[in-house]
Amino acid sequence: MTERYIELHAASAFSFLEGGSQPEALIERAVALQMPALALLDRNGFYGSARCHTSAKRNDIRAHVGAEVAVSSLGSRLTPPAWLPYQHLPEPARVSLLCESREGYQNLCQLITRFKMREKTKQEGAANLIDLQQYAKGLVCLTGGDEGPLAAALMRDGEEAGREVVETLIRIYGPKNVYVELQRHGEREQEWRNQAAIRVAASLRLPLLATNGVRYATAYDREILDLFTCVRNHTELEKAGRLLSVNNQRHLRSAKEMTTLFRDVRRATENSVELSSRLQFELSALGYEFPRYPVPDGETMDSFLRERVDEGVVRRYGPKRDAGLLDRARKQVAHELELIAKLGFAGYFLIVWDIVEFCKRHDILIQGRGSAANSAVCYALEITAIDPVGMELLFERFLSESRGEWPDIDLDLPSEDKREQAIQYVYQRYGELGAAMTANVITYRGKSAAREVGKVLGFDQESLARLTSLVSHFEWRGPTDTMAHSFQNAGFDVQHPRIAKYLELCMRIQDLPRHLGQHSGGMVICQGQLNSIVPLERASMPGRTVVQWDKEDCADLHIIKVDLLGLGMMAVLKDCLELIPKHYGEKVDLAQLPEDGEVYRTLQRADTVGMFQVESRAQMASLPRNHPEKFYDVVVQVAIIRPGPIVGKMMHPYMRRRQKKEAITYPHPSLESALKRTLGVPLFQEQLLRMAMVVTAIAGTLDLTEDTIAAEQLRTYVRQLQFIEGSEEDVIEAINQFLRASAERSAWSKQGIVHDKSFDEYEEALVSFWKNKRTVHDITHKNLTGVDRGKLLLADCGIHQQKLQGLEPPPFFTPGSFHALAEVENVGWHPEYKKLLSPGADDGDSQ
Repeated sequence: MTERYIELHAASAFSFLEGGSQPEALIERAVALQMPALALLDRNGFYGSARCHTSAKRNDIRAHVGAEVAVSSLGSRLTPPAWLPYQHLPEPARVSLLCESREGYQNLCQLITRFKMREKTKQEGAANLIDLQQYAKGLVCLTGGDEGPLAAALMRDGEEAGREVVETLIRIYGPKNVYVELQRHGEREQEWRNQAAIRVAASLRLPLLATNGVRYATAYDREILDLFTCVRNHTELEKAGRLLSVNNQRHLRSAKEMTTLFRDVRRATENSVELSSRLQFELSALGYEFPRYPVPDGETMDSFLRERVDEGVVRRYGPKRDAGLLDRARKQVAHELELIAKLGFAGYFLIVWDIVEFCKRHDILIQGRGSAANSAVCYALEITAIDPVGMELLFERFLSESRGEWPDIDLDLPSEDKREQAIQYVYQRYGELGAAMTANVITYRGKSAAREVGKVLGFDQESLARLTSLVSHFEWRGPTDTMAHSFQNAGFDVQHPRIAKYLELCMRIQDLPRHLGQHSGGMVICQGQLNSIVPLERASMPGRTVVQWDKEDCADLHIIKVDLLGLGMMAVLKDCLELIPKHYGEKVDLAQLPEDGEVYRTLQRADTVGMFQVESRAQMASLPRNHPEKFYDVVVQVAIIRPGPIVGKMMHPYMRRRQKKEAITYPHPSLESALKRTLGVPLFQEQLLRMAMVVTAIAGTLDLTEDTIAAEQLRTYVRQLQFIEGSEEDVIEAINQFLRASAERSAWSKQGIVHDKSFDEYEEALVSFWKNKRTVHDITHKNLTGVDRGKLLLADCGIHQQKLQGLEPPPFFTPGSFHALAEVENVGWHPEYKKLLSPGADDGDSQ
C-alpha cells in the first residue's frame, strides 16, 4: 500500500517567536517530500498565509489556510510541571481551525478581527466561546497539540475533563467538523495523552488526525526555535530548561515516516488526505473588490469621472494660453479615459480624487508622485502637478491594458498632523472595518540579530557590545571578505564553539520576522467589509488599524492600496504657498510655475546649499559641468547622480555629451526619437518602453513592472529584426545599460518641481530676506535639524549677506547650541536669537 500523508498543522516564523522557518521554506520542504498540499496555521492570524500561498502556487502544490486561535474560555495551555524553575508565559489554550470554504475563511477573518479589535491597544487578545459560535460555519476544528485545549484538560483534570472540552467543540462546530489530533515527538507524557485522546475520540465517534505540529522545516532548524523561545521568555539558553523543545522532531516529515510512526492508528494518517480534499478554499478565491465610488443618480462612475476631468482640463490648460497644447491635452485625456473605462478603473481614480479634494478643502498640500505624473487624467484631477502633455511623458508607463494590473498612485503630504488628518478621513469614509494600513513586517537584521543572539548565548555586556558593533558595521568588500575575518581581526577566536555558533545563528535568523509594524502610509480599502478579506488588528499608533499582510503580500493577492506618504519638503512647499502671497502679493500655482533664468544660473553656479535634491557634493560637482538651462535638464540632473546610472555606465557618457566632449550617437537611427532628449544615453524606464514601441511595433506587450523580464523580451525581439550591420548589439547594449540603472524619469519629474522658480527663488520669503535674487535656501524649523546643519545654512546666508528675520528659534536648540552658531558672520539675527547668543545666556548642549 502506498503511503499517503499531508501535513495539516504547521506554523511558520510568522507565529512570531513560536516558529523557526519562513513559509516559503516549509513549502520548499513539502515539495522535496512530494507532499501535494500543506496547511499553515500561525498563531492568532494569517500573517504567513499570503507568502505560503504565493510560494505554493509557484511550486504547483496547494496551500490550505487556517490559524491557531487563542480561546480564553477553554483554560490555559499546557505548561511544564510547576516544580521546574522556568515556566511558559501564561496564555490561553488555542484551537486549530482550518478553512473549508470561502465562507469559513471569511468567518475566521472576522473571528480574529473581533478579538483583536476588542483590545484597546495593540495586544494578542483572545476569543471566547460566544465568538467561536458566531463564526463557526465553514471551519474544521482540530483539538491541537501541546497548545490545544484537549492536552491541557487531560493533564489538568484527566480524561473526563478532556471529553468535556471535545464535547464543547462538537456543540460549536458539529461532529463532522471536529478531528481529534495526535502528535508523536518521542515524549512519554505526550503518548499517554494520545492514548487518552484515542479513547475520547472512540467514545464520541470522532475521526483521528495525525499531524506533526510542525514548527520548522527541517530538524536542523530546531536551533532557531530554541533561540526564539529564549527571546520570547527573556532568558538565556543555559537557563531555559524545559521551556525548550525536548528534541528536534517537530519538522516536516515524509509520508513514509508518518505512516510508520502511526502504524497502530493508520486511519489517522489516511484522514489527513481525506480532510485535505475537503479543504477547497485557497487565497486565490479571496473575493476582494475595490470600492465603488458613490455617484449621483443618473451617472455612472465613468461619466462622473469624465465630467471631472473635462473641468480639470479647462482649469489646468486654460491659463497656459496655448491652443495647440490644449488640443493635444484633450486628445490625450480622451485616450486615457477610454482605457480607464475599458479596464474598469474609474472608481480608483475617483477615490484618489476624493482624497485630494478633502485635502484641498482642509488646506492640506497633497501631490501625486511616480508614474502617475505620466497621466493627463491625474493632472486634470489635480492629483499631480506636472503637465505630462507638455513634458511629452508616456502614459503607457503608468497604465497599460496588456499588463492587467491596477494603477498605483502614491500621494505625498506634509508629515505628521496634516497627513494624519487625511488618513483619518479615509478611516471615517470607509469605516473602522472597511479600511486599514498595510503591515510592515519588522525582521531581524544585522544589529537586532546580533544583539538577541548574544543575549541568548549569555555573552557579557562588554563582549555583546563589541560583537553587535562588528555585525552591524560589517560591509562586504570582496570575495575574501567575510564576517569571520572581521571577527578574527577584532581579536575573537572564530574556532571557539560559542563564537562560531554566534556567527552562524546571526546569519540564519536574518530576515526572519520579529513583530508586525505598520506601513508608513499604505492604506487598503475594499467594497464591503475589509475584515472579511484579511484580519485587522490595532496598530501601535492610536486611532489606526492594520491588516495582517504587508504591501508585497497585498500586491500578490491583488489587494489594492492607496499610499498617503509623509514628505518633509511638502511642509516647506506649503509654507512657500502661504508666505509668497503675504510678502510679494503673488499667488503661486504648482501646476503653472513660470520659468526664471536666474534659477538656472544659480544652479549652474552650484550655489545650491539648502536646495532639495541638489545640495549633495556630487550634485554640486556636476551642476557646473552639466549646466542646466531648462526644466528637463534639472530632471535629468536629479536622476543621474545616483548609483544606478553610475553602475550602468550612463552618467559619464551623458556628461561628456552634455559638455560637447563626445559626439551624440544612437544605437540605431530609429531610436533617435526615444533617446534624443537624453543625448542618446538611455536613462529612464519609459525610454525602454519607447524603444520597444519603435523596435517591435508592439507597444504595451512588455511588462515593464519587471525590468529583467521586459528587457529580456526586448533583447529577443531585437535579435529577430533586420538591422543594419553591427547595430543589433548596439541596441542590446543600450538595453543592458538601462537594465543596470533602471532609473525612472517620471518620478524625478515630480521631484524636479521643487527646483523651479518658486521653490528656489521664492523660498526666501520664508525668512523674509532678499538679496539681488542671488540664491535660495529652505532655512525653516523643518530643516534646522542640528547645529552642523544650522551652521551650514547660516554660513551660506552670510556669504550672500542675507538677513535672518521673523523666524523664531527652533524649539530643539538650547542657548548653548547657538554659541556654536555665533561664529557665523554677515547674518542679521532675529531678536530672540540675539538673546540666546548673548554672553549672559546659559550654556547647554543641543538636544
